[in-house]
Amino acid sequence: MAIAKVQTVAFLGIEAKPVEVQCALAPGLPAFSIVGLPDKAVSEARDRVRASLAEMSIALPAKRITINLSPADLPKEGSHFDLALAFALLSALEILPPEAAQETLVLGELSLDGRLMPVAGALPAALTAAEQNRALLCPQASSAEAAWVDGTRVIGANTLTEVIRHFIGQTVIEAARPGEVQSDLGLQDLADVKGQEIPKRALEIAAAGRHHLLMTGPPGSGKSMLAARMPSILPPLDPREALETAMIQSIHGMIEDGGIDRIRPYRSPHHTASMAAVVGGGRRAHPGEISLAHNGVLFLDELPEFARPVLETLRQPVETGEVMVARANAHVTYPCRFMLVAAANPCKCGYMGDAQRACARAPQCGADYMGRISGPLMDRFDLRVHVPALSLRELDDLTPGESSAVVAARVAAARSIQAERYLDHPTARLNSDAEGQLLEHVARPNDAGRETLLKAADKFNLTARGYHRVLRVSRTIADLDGDEHVNRDHILEALHFRLQL
Repeated sequence: MAIAKVQTVAFLGIEAKPVEVQCALAPGLPAFSIVGLPDKAVSEARDRVRASLAEMSIALPAKRITINLSPADLPKEGSHFDLALAFALLSALEILPPEAAQETLVLGELSLDGRLMPVAGALPAALTAAEQNRALLCPQASSAEAAWVDGTRVIGANTLTEVIRHFIGQTVIEAARPGEVQSDLGLQDLADVKGQEIPKRALEIAAAGRHHLLMTGPPGSGKSMLAARMPSILPPLDPREALETAMIQSIHGMIEDGGIDRIRPYRSPHHTASMAAVVGGGRRAHPGEISLAHNGVLFLDELPEFARPVLETLRQPVETGEVMVARANAHVTYPCRFMLVAAANPCKCGYMGDAQRACARAPQCGADYMGRISGPLMDRFDLRVHVPALSLRELDDLTPGESSAVVAARVAAARSIQAERYLDHPTARLNSDAEGQLLEHVARPNDAGRETLLKAADKFNLTARGYHRVLRVSRTIADLDGDEHVNRDHILEALHFRLQL
């Protein structure tokens, strides 16, 4: 009994694990069975494969057809196994040459008329194909995304008939080309924000060192407006970051027309979002908003309104830059090195501290409302800034502020200094990543700055985490100023933003 073998993948997080599809035709009562821990979508593939072959007038033999997905203990989920099952069956029927199956990694979903439908995960699958020195066969709609991987030849087909004609040499399909790089058109400009010079400065520092930022202020003061302009002052993704980000977006099915986006992600989930939506999870352990914001910005508006369990779950990912989604059948780890930008009203009514709209329950109203944010989570914000309401005179001022391009140039210069500083370090890329001896080496202040920091730490009871975060922010401020050493002025500005609220 000959066994046809075809290579495909199963997705575990952003990894594409190799899976071998084995197809055996044996004498016995006609049957078509799939084994190897398939889920419902994979089990239904036999009906889609049967209908697609019938569309091409290919009849299944009156034999017992058994398809095994190896390794059998790895969960197989999704419809992308369809094409690999059909490919293995066609190889077992000797319609496709056996060497084609050995040299190709296959994934794609079949429609009942034999068309190939786009699938999520083409980019990680292409990386696995490159590691195995194989070509990748996938739907035409997914091929431009996969073609970004240089180490493999990507074959994009529209129908199962095209696949057969390609591998028997009738009509050869040309290798796919990568999609277009997305531009930065449509980003909102910081010059639109009137006044608010101190919050703008906080935004610049946060962008330069990837520091977490909390803004508080009354409704309508411009907190969301400021946060929405953060992507416009961030440098574009470098090639390594773009690939990391695209891997997560590919698994989530977010890449359109195969284009890799060089703009940093900006995710803004609603405060009613569930823990699975924000952190990741669900039946198939999908990445959440914190992973979709990897290398970009996660903006949480109305921070105290988020469910307490959701907020507390953010504490570990904020520190480590990765999150583990644990399920009964899998433990999936996703990267989530994001910049957390949050906004909150000072109290439930939003007007505590406003002389013209006095809060009847102040100060208890503010204490109760901000008390929804736990101390450990609050301690993880490097920068805290109050965004006051603007007067009518300030709103009517026609003097333009600094544009995003001007601020972005300063941010890029500071990040360039950090890139050179951490060039040989295995994990650190920015000042927010520095810790331990590395932090002591790069951010040690001069004598005056050290004395100021120690006095402030003692007077305001800074935690060890708070102390180190002040050092990181001071290092970033020094980089923005172009100073090699951290001095007292840098420490004072970092403390100003740390001790607000």
